[in-house]
Amino acid sequence: MYRHLERRLAVRLREFLLQRYPGATLPNIVIEPPPKVELGDFAIPVFPFAKSLRTAPLKIAETIRAEIGPIEGIAGMQVAPPGYLNVKIDRAWTALALAANQKAPTTAAVGKILVEHTSINPNKAAHIGHLRNAILGDTFVRLLRYAGREVDIQNYIDNTGVQVADVVVGFTHIEKKSRAEIESLASQPRFDYYCWDLYARVSQWYEQDKQNLQIRAQTLHGIEDAASETAAIAELISTAVLRRHIETMDRLDIEYDFLPRESEILHLHFWDAAFAKLKDAGVLTFETQGKNKGCWVMRRAGTGSTTENTGDTEELVKISEEDQKVIVRSNGTVGYVGKDIAYHMWKFGLLGRDFGYRKFYRYPNQHDCWISAMQGEKEHPHFGDVEEIYNVIDARQSEAQNTVIEALRGLGHNEAADHYTHFSYEMVALTPRCAVELGYKLSEEDKTRSYIEVSGRKGFGVKADDLLDQLIVSAKNEVDSRHPQLTETGRLSIATQIAVGALRYFMLKFTKQSVIAFDFKEALSFEGETGPYSQYAVVRATSIFKKAAADPDTFLRDSNISAADFERFLVGENADEFWELWLASAKTSYIVNQCISTTEPAYLAKHAFQLAQLFNAFYHRHPILSESDEKRKQFLLATVAVVRRELIRTLSIMGITVPPVM
Repeated sequence: MYRHLERRLAVRLREFLLQRYPGATLPNIVIEPPPKVELGDFAIPVFPFAKSLRTAPLKIAETIRAEIGPIEGIAGMQVAPPGYLNVKIDRAWTALALAANQKAPTTAAVGKILVEHTSINPNKAAHIGHLRNAILGDTFVRLLRYAGREVDIQNYIDNTGVQVADVVVGFTHIEKKSRAEIESLASQPRFDYYCWDLYARVSQWYEQDKQNLQIRAQTLHGIEDAASETAAIAELISTAVLRRHIETMDRLDIEYDFLPRESEILHLHFWDAAFAKLKDAGVLTFETQGKNKGCWVMRRAGTGSTTENTGDTEELVKISEEDQKVIVRSNGTVGYVGKDIAYHMWKFGLLGRDFGYRKFYRYPNQHDCWISAMQGEKEHPHFGDVEEIYNVIDARQSEAQNTVIEALRGLGHNEAADHYTHFSYEMVALTPRCAVELGYKLSEEDKTRSYIEVSGRKGFGVKADDLLDQLIVSAKNEVDSRHPQLTETGRLSIATQIAVGALRYFMLKFTKQSVIAFDFKEALSFEGETGPYSQYAVVRATSIFKKAAADPDTFLRDSNISAADFERFLVGENADEFWELWLASAKTSYIVNQCISTTEPAYLAKHAFQLAQLFNAFYHRHPILSESDEKRKQFLLATVAVVRRELIRTLSIMGITVPPVM
């Protein structure tokens, strides 16, 4: 509702100024939240209009206040120096609309959005860093869908890369296992854990003798040959590990629609089609000398154009070695970025080729996750050919992401490049306390650090399933002590909801560009800015209605609270405390829009915390069920119902459910 009123105010203000000052060129209208609710609900800086309207800011503000006329949902305006309009919302009107859960008219953009996230190398178990990627991506999908957008969720699988090759090397050259023996192991629970340890051993094997790296190169070539035994073993390993990844993410209610694999990008000749287009457009050039001799290269992003306009024609410009990005190596193998360019051309429907599709995994809600194949099922959903792309990939991949964007521009697809967003984020580490709790031995120097970096190649890190298991155990200990009367199954279910909520909230409350140092105690705390704190606020609100023998979901619909009742409690002396809570509840859609426009889900976590914090203060200040004034009691219960609904809604967008008790 807040966002709807903001839009209505901006539209009416623009209309008024154009009528009052015909022919004027107006800058964008900026509407801000004031620092204090007593000042109003919207603040409009007017001084940006002074130059184009040739009028003093205070004069413009006074003219608007005096002449703009009534605006539905707006109670009034005040002028403040040096040139502000402070606007007050009609509190009773807004509260009635909010209590009725009125949906403001929406104008969601058309066209499908593709969000790619998680993208774990299928060579070992998922770890804590992957969880940040998956939780960010899944929450962004939920934000977009809440805003009315159609979204496809893809999880790109690099099953032909170095990491998979290293595990193949481990099985075939260190452990010397046959394909049948590997297949038997792959059918065992937590095969991904076995691969985790093996991957670390392979890294040590390379360090012991650099000649062993030649085995890696041979294995990589073998994987790219679809008919080879090496490729079959890589397929076996990567598919088994991938299934474990999907199961791990399913524990956090994270789903995917499609799993495109690099093997199909290679074997279905996506790269060949892209390569031809890139050469024809002059995006790629062949180097005949220097350190990149024999390679196909393109200009690094941000170093200028690959062509020069000489008047009638455009000519290729020689790219210096420092500005070159190798796309095809001198031995003919295609680098990661090259395959990524082809993949993104497919995403935008620019390649002229498609995958085969087959079903891979069915979720408990019966949603099917599809995987790429050489030959697939005849009937399948339509993937790709989207309007916008968001790639959730860590900040270290910025250069590669920018290279793909520049390749699209070089091919003349500027609109596609403009709708390609690298949703970047920083790494996840551990606090020293958390590392010790997980069983790692730290040096005295490590114990003094603010965080400990993880490394899968060194075998140091936190497996995603281990982390979630330990969170559940810790949460269950608390639930067991508080609710011994519940069944074991019931207590475990509640503990799981708390653990998942704690983990998801912890990963979302930090801005994307912050390094996270994960800590069990901080994440599971029932106090402060945590998932359990917000969940507990909902449980507390629900408990109030249980004691009142009323249904919170139908209370607002069945109550007879009038505009006059809302006016009585929301306007006048000592009303700002109540209004601040109602105003925060009205901002869910506004916050969702802010999260999408800035690709920053942390705002949603802040919104949940603010609602929970305001509600808890309200709860401790006002005895609701013992209130003797029946009208006031009904208003207080309405406040609880609205806050509860908006908190549940906000947490749901974050992928967090609320247990019945805590």
